Amino acid sequence: MALPLPSGLTPSEVAFLCEMELVTIIPRQRLEGLELLGGPTAPLIPPQRADLPLWFALVLKRQRRANILAPAWLTPLSLQTLLELEKRAEGFTPGPELPTSNETAKEGGTIALSPPFLPQSTAAGQADRLPYHWLELGSMLLREASEDVPNAEQLTRLLRDLREVRMAKLRAGISVLEGAREVGMDGVGGLEVAEGRAFVGGVVDGLRVVGASMETERREREEEGGQGYDDEDDDDGMDE
Repeated sequence: MALPLPSGLTPSEVAFLCEMELVTIIPRQRLEGLELLGGPTAPLIPPQRADLPLWFALVLKRQRRANILAPAWLTPLSLQTLLELEKRAEGFTPGPELPTSNETAKEGGTIALSPPFLPQSTAAGQADRLPYHWLELGSMLLREASEDVPNAEQLTRLLRDLREVRMAKLRAGISVLEGAREVGMDGVGGLEVAEGRAFVGGVVDGLRVVGASMETERREREEEGGQGYDDEDDDDGMDE
């Protein structure tokens, strides 16, 4: 008998989706364009930069055919700034901005997205915003292409500190569930949602049990109070 699947995406599944994020590479060899499921790729001509899905960029990196450029947000200065902002702000740092109407008009009325996210992890991305897959993408680049990412050890520590601060903030936000019945999740990343799902689900289930117990206790008190009132009326009638 097969065991039931857990609800939501697992961290490994989220990491798999992250491999669709676009990153910037510098090819070291010529390569003709390929027809991929996400669409055709442009021919790779050194030393011209090109934006490719992360999984393809990692394949070329392992074959020593390309170097991967770190995203604009994956620098010590950017991560340190974001870490200080996370410590001061009550909510999470906002995600990438959507293209303006003028930028959309230049692209024929459509928003250019890397399926299914904004191209925030390319070299031209915003330095002050964390993409949806910031944690898993940063970890992959530091693990698979550490020689292409300057200050890899410092970035690893900053990513760990940023993750701890944001997860602590997420856990603290769970305390509002009992009253407001909702938690602000704006700016929360994909892996953070996957990791926090079990914790949040456990809290919600616990609140449901506590709520059901309190409701049962309230009903029992109401029933006991009503029975006591009837007994008192009967005693008064007998005295008369």
